[in-house]
Amino acid sequence: MANTVIGSTIVVDGEISGDEDLVILGTVKGQISLRENIVVERDGVVEANVETATITVHGSVTGDIHASDRAELRADCRVVGDIHAPRILIADGASFKGNVDMDA
Repeated sequence: MANTVIGSTIVVDGEISGDEDLVILGTVKGQISLRENIVVERDGVVEANVETATITVHGSVTGDIHASDRAELRADCRVVGDIHAPRILIADGASFKGNVDMDA
């Protein structure tokens, strides 16, 4: 389990930065910059540009994603924005609208 969890009823409007893993069950708006891993759970909503090592999306992300290692879009997720990552996995059933740049 991650060190930090944003609960399902929590709304964060602003900037999140740090060196820990993050699990998002609620809503984050603004900017996310983490050196570790982010998991956006099924009911999680991110309306932010994201910079991280790895991101796994089960929920919804609107904004650009910059991952230094890997971006994973799981089945039934919805992502609108550009993805910059050296490794990208888009599962069958994922919804993605944007551009992919693997020269990260």
